[in-house]
Amino acid sequence: MLPTRPSTARLAGTAALALLTLHGCGGGSSGSGTPPRETPAVAEGTRTTVALLETTDLHNNVLSYDYFRLAEDKSLGFERVATLIQQARKEYPNHVLLDNGDTIQGSALADYQALVKPLSCDQTLAMYKVMNALKYDGAGVGNHEFNYGLPFLNQVTGSRFEVDGVAAGTPCAGPDFPLVLSNVVSLKSGAPLFSPWRILTKTFTATGPDGRAVAVPVRIGIIGFTPPAIMAWDKRWLDGKVATRGVVESAQRYVPEMRAQGADLVVAIAHGGLDDSPYHPDMENASWHLARSGGIDAMLIGHSHQVFPNPGSTVPQFNLPGVDKARGTVHGVPTVMANYWGRHLGLIKLELVFHDGKWSVDTNRTQVEARSTQQADKSYVEVAPEVARAVEAEHQATIAYVKTPIGSTDFRMNTYFADVGDVSAIQVVNQAQAAYVADYIAANLPQYAALPVLSVSAPFKSGFGGGSDYTDVAQGQLAINNAADLYLYPNTVYAVKVSGSELRAWLETAAQRFNRIDPARSDDQWLISGFPGYNFDVLTSPDLSYEIDVTQAVGSRIKELRYKGQPLAADAQFIVATNNYRASGGGGFPGLDGSKTVYASPDANRDVLIAYIKANRDLTRAANGSARSWRFSKVATQGRVLFKSAAGQLALAHAAGLSTVSVVNNDDGSGKNLAVYAIDLQQ
Repeated sequence: MLPTRPSTARLAGTAALALLTLHGCGGGSSGSGTPPRETPAVAEGTRTTVALLETTDLHNNVLSYDYFRLAEDKSLGFERVATLIQQARKEYPNHVLLDNGDTIQGSALADYQALVKPLSCDQTLAMYKVMNALKYDGAGVGNHEFNYGLPFLNQVTGSRFEVDGVAAGTPCAGPDFPLVLSNVVSLKSGAPLFSPWRILTKTFTATGPDGRAVAVPVRIGIIGFTPPAIMAWDKRWLDGKVATRGVVESAQRYVPEMRAQGADLVVAIAHGGLDDSPYHPDMENASWHLARSGGIDAMLIGHSHQVFPNPGSTVPQFNLPGVDKARGTVHGVPTVMANYWGRHLGLIKLELVFHDGKWSVDTNRTQVEARSTQQADKSYVEVAPEVARAVEAEHQATIAYVKTPIGSTDFRMNTYFADVGDVSAIQVVNQAQAAYVADYIAANLPQYAALPVLSVSAPFKSGFGGGSDYTDVAQGQLAINNAADLYLYPNTVYAVKVSGSELRAWLETAAQRFNRIDPARSDDQWLISGFPGYNFDVLTSPDLSYEIDVTQAVGSRIKELRYKGQPLAADAQFIVATNNYRASGGGGFPGLDGSKTVYASPDANRDVLIAYIKANRDLTRAANGSARSWRFSKVATQGRVLFKSAAGQLALAHAAGLSTVSVVNNDDGSGKNLAVYAIDLQQ
């Protein structure tokens, strides 16, 4: 339950808009067991319960399927959250189903329909097709909606943008529900690109003061906001065509309009997280300030790919002053964030009371929750089968697309021996990340233009699950799905600014991958520790070199750290391309806590890698797979230094120049297809 706060609900207007969805109608009984009856006016003391349902950051994941791995992934997909929607509708006949944005981009299916085989005007985007079938009531617009440019967005949303470069004409097929966005305006017309707000008139079942069921109108206003940072993220599409306004300024302008037009409730669909730093109109995550702007009854937030409410969350934005992560409020405003990729359904239950001629929210009975598609026993809810049936043709076409070659490699790209120096599957990732960040800085961050750009990546698949748990991309053609083998996780590219001493500390932390080796011991010693392979960050720059001395204690292992042949100065400054996980504190690397981030990209590392391969086409070991920045410090050991990798792969170590690696036993006895190898650290 939530504490009482002053309600902002207002008197219902007399004019009613058309009912937008069949599922929005109240139906059945309302406590008395009698069918609802129409009444010309709402009686004093009438009560009704309304559920606001939210999806957010779906990123075009229509199905529970990973197109990069060409395999089912039960942890994601609209077809599973659709089941939660259907369940919630049975529980709450009075409901409003809304989407928060970042809906049309983010999967191979999205790229296929936007870039590979663009839709014709009469075709509906697969994502919107299934949302139409689920009878959404409305949606906001996220930053990723702009990734394919304004002409595409105009087409697939069935809009009529008055924007330079967008042809006027009859609207194309799009969603059957309104999209709202209040803080992006056309420079040509001065008007908002989409409707800034809409009022949805819903007929709900309620209980009258006499205990009988009645049908009542409730006017629910929805208003949308997107991060103003779209002007930087998608500058190539938006510059000179649109402008953004501050989230708070837009709310202060339009919320009073909505009230004047008779909105009983105002629901903010804010595609942004929470940030309590001083407000400014370009703020990316302004929802903390939005909640204090006045006139908003509930907030649906997103963009951060998190779950709120969540009592156990350690995410900084949910531990700010005024944020109740257990009850789901921000400055008293009920607020929900439903994770991403269809993993959760957000739900805000509001109980309304008609008093003194207007609807008021009984805040003592308000409840907020985020419902997961993963159940208590770790299984997942079943899919809604009609979703897959609706997009079968698009799904099969996308599978064929991701199998299409985008380039080639003259060497086998693998991580079997990444722990001992092979960078065949790491260097191209670093090259892609570094080029992407360097290009962005050159175009948008002139204050950092003089700083060298480095990149780190890790062998994400390094044998934890056995001999099959390694990256292994065959020599020959490269297809889009190979990018998933090279970059396993759905991270986004981040860039951080670090000093020479901070870079050294970064590498010292990564060197925890190794046990301390005692050269005097005559027995066998194991090289690899329990430190995760995905935290073994590796540089592959020809300008930077270093040694790892595994005979030294943790924190004292990085030796001969040089930049362009000279010892690296502690006060030297660098930009390092990495991912959101690492830059924001993932792995516990010293100093990497989010404070050093200079660019938080909206683009996935995997997508950046795909674009890089497409641009460079033919990868070679000399250019893309042999720039090893680090070596083990030479040391003579009395006994053998051993490590494990997949069986039968010694030739790959030698092909990568690791001639000091030898086979000890082709079967380690674990039954996991692992072999025991030795490395001679003296050479």
